Amino acid sequence: MHNNVAMVTGGSGGLGKAVCKRLLAEGFRVAMCDIDQHGLAAATAELDHGDLVTCHLDVTDPESWKAVLDVVSENWGGIGALVNNAALTRTTPLFEIGPDEFDAVTAVALKGTFLGCQIIGRHMRDHNYGRIINMASLAGQNGGAATGAHYAASKGGIITLTKVFARDLAANGVTVNAISPGPQDLDSVRALLPPDKLEAVIKTIPVGTLGDPDYIARLVALLADPQAVSATGATYDVNGGLYLR
Repeated sequence: MHNNVAMVTGGSGGLGKAVCKRLLAEGFRVAMCDIDQHGLAAATAELDHGDLVTCHLDVTDPESWKAVLDVVSENWGGIGALVNNAALTRTTPLFEIGPDEFDAVTAVALKGTFLGCQIIGRHMRDHNYGRIINMASLAGQNGGAATGAHYAASKGGIITLTKVFARDLAANGVTVNAISPGPQDLDSVRALLPPDKLEAVIKTIPVGTLGDPDYIARLVALLADPQAVSATGATYDVNGGLYLR
C-alpha cells in the first residue's frame, strides 16, 4: 500500500520543508520536489531521513509531473498524498506588474496546482484513494495586503480549483482540501518585507504574532491521514484573525 507516500512541491525551503519534516515524523515516506536543485540538496542534508527522496520538478510542465510520478511509483508503489505548495511570491505594485511576470507567478501557483490535481489526482482516482492538500493563502481571500495582485489572484484560483477537484474525485476515495495561511514566521516572509513593513503587518494581526509553520505542517498531516475521509472541499483558515467568515 502507498497510502503513506506523500509528494510535496516547493518542498526544499520555508513552509514546504516544514511540511516534509512533519510528514516524515508522522510516518510518511516523502518525495520532496522542487525546481531548485541546490535547495533540494541542502534540505536533504538537513533532514537526513531514510524515507526522504528528492525529485526535480517543474510544476508548470506536465511531463515533469509524469516523470516524478513514474519514479515515486517505481520506488514506493504510488502516491497517496499530494501537497501542492510551490509558489512564486512577488510584491510588485499593481500597475507595475508586466504580462510576463503575471504569467510566471500564476503559472507556478495556479497552473502548477491544476496540473498536480489533474495528473496525480487521476493516479489517485485509479487507485481509489488519495489526499490532496493545496496551499492557498489569506491573499486569495482578502486580495492581498502585502503581496502582488498576481499572487493573490492565483491563490484565490487555488481555492476554487480545490472545490472543483473535490467534487469530481469524492466518489473515488480522493479528498481535496486547501489551507489558507496568513503571514508565517518564515525566513522567506522576513526577506520579502522590510523590517518596518513586517512590524506594521504584525500589528494588524489580531492575535499579535506571525503564524507557526509547524502548525500548518501538522494540519497538512492531519488532512493527509487515511481517517480524513469526510474532510473534503474545504479551505482551512489559519490567519490569526485577519479574515473571519
